[in-house]
Amino acid sequence: MHKEFLAWLEQNRGRQYDLHTEHINSAFVKMLRTIGFDKGYVRGEGCYLWDGEGNKYLDLLTGWGVFALGRHHPKIKAILQQLIGTDSPNLVRMDCSLLAGLAAEALTRHTSADLSRVFFTNSGTESVEAAIKFSRCATGRERIVYCEHAFHGLTTGSLALNGADFFRERFGTLLPGTQRVPFNNLVALEAALSDKQAAAFIVEPVQGKSCEVVQDGYLEEAQRLCRKSGTLLVLDEVQSGLGRTGKWFCYQHWPNVEPDILCVSKALSGGYVPVGATITRPRVMDCVFDSMEHCVIHSNTFGQNDMAMAAALASLYVMEDEHIVENAAEMGRYVMEKLKGITQSCPFVSDIRGKGLMFGLDFARPENSFKLKMAWDMLHKLNAGVFGQMIIIPLLHKHHILSQVAGYHTEVIKFLPPLTITREDLDWFLGALDEVLKDLQRFPGAAWDTVFGLAKRAIRA
Repeated sequence: MHKEFLAWLEQNRGRQYDLHTEHINSAFVKMLRTIGFDKGYVRGEGCYLWDGEGNKYLDLLTGWGVFALGRHHPKIKAILQQLIGTDSPNLVRMDCSLLAGLAAEALTRHTSADLSRVFFTNSGTESVEAAIKFSRCATGRERIVYCEHAFHGLTTGSLALNGADFFRERFGTLLPGTQRVPFNNLVALEAALSDKQAAAFIVEPVQGKSCEVVQDGYLEEAQRLCRKSGTLLVLDEVQSGLGRTGKWFCYQHWPNVEPDILCVSKALSGGYVPVGATITRPRVMDCVFDSMEHCVIHSNTFGQNDMAMAAALASLYVMEDEHIVENAAEMGRYVMEKLKGITQSCPFVSDIRGKGLMFGLDFARPENSFKLKMAWDMLHKLNAGVFGQMIIIPLLHKHHILSQVAGYHTEVIKFLPPLTITREDLDWFLGALDEVLKDLQRFPGAAWDTVFGLAKRAIRA
C-alpha cells in the first residue's frame, strides 16, 4: 500500500460517511445528512473547497479557524516537504530542539516584551489546561474565574471554564475551584477577586461562541483588578490571536494591556500539523520549572515535534512576508461596514459583532411584523435550534459558501474567513447573504418550508 497509497485512497472514495457511521460518530453523520452538508469534498486550496462534481465553495468556516492562511499554502507546504525529506533527530527528549527554540523566538517577537517564555502544546484546549496549572503553581491559589458564554475547550479542566451549560451537562463533577462571572461586567469581576483567593482570571477578548467583544476599557480595568488582588490575567486567543482581528493578538487593540499568560493555537498550525502554545511572563514559567527536579513537571508526548514546530515557523513567516495581519484589518473593516448596510432592512438581525475577520450575526424575534413574529414563534416552539440553518443551508446549497452556527442553542452565525481573503470573495459572500436575508422575510415561502421540514425531521431523528 505504501507505494500506491493515493490510488488505494481513491478506491475508497465515497465510503467516509458509512465508515464514520460504523466506527466514529454516527450522530454527526446523521446531522450532516439531515441538513445536506454531506458534500464529500475532494480538494482544498486557498480560500476554497471543491466537491466531487467540481463545484467550488468559499470556505468561511476554515476548520473553526485552523485554515487562517487558507488551505495548502504553497510556502508552508514547501517548508514541510523539505523537513520531511530529512532524517531529523525528532523528539529525542533528552535534548533541546532547535526548531522549537526558533519557533518560540519567532512567536514572541509579536507579543508584549515580557511575554517571552513558551510552552508548546498540541491544541488550544491543552494550552488552556497548561494555563490553569501554571496559574495555580505561580500563585499558590486554586480558584480560576471565567466568564459566562466562554469557550476554552472541551477537556475536563477547560470544560470547567466553559460558560455554556450545554457542553458541561452529563459529564459529572468537573474541576473544582472555578467561578463564573458575567462577561464585560467589571463590578462582578471585582467582587470575585476581592478576597484575593483567585489564581487567575481567564477571558477571550472576542468570545468564540458569540463573537461578543470586550468593551473598550474592560481589559485595562480587569488587568488593574488582577494586579491589585495578586491574580494572573490569562487571555485565551486560540481563535482571536495571530492576525484574526487585524492585530497580531487581539489584546493589542488596547495598548496598555499586558497579560500574564496568553493561549494560542489554530492558525499557528498553518492548517497542517496541530500545535498550540502557552506564552507566559518569565516569573510564571520559572515558578513551574523551578529546579532540575521539576524540569519536566509539566510535559506532553508530542509537544515540540519537528513537523509542528516547522508548521508554526512557516506560518509566522508567511504572516510576516505576505502582510497577513494588515490584510485582515483592511478586509475586516470592509466586511463589517458592508454588513451594516445589508442587515439594516432585515428585522431578524439584532446585532452585528466581532473584530477584524472574526464576526457574527445575532438573530432575534422581530419587533414589528406580526406575520414574522408568528413564524419565529412557531419554529422555536417546534425546535429552538434550527433557525440559523435557514441562513447557512441556502448559503451552502445555493451560493456555495460554507459556514455554520456559532454553537448549539444559539441564534448566532459566526464567520471565520481565511485571513488571505480578497474583497472579491467578500463581495461573493455579501451578495449571497443579502439574498438569503431577503428570503427570510417572505413568509410563507421556500426558506421557511425548508426549515420547518428540517425541524420536523430533527424531532423524528
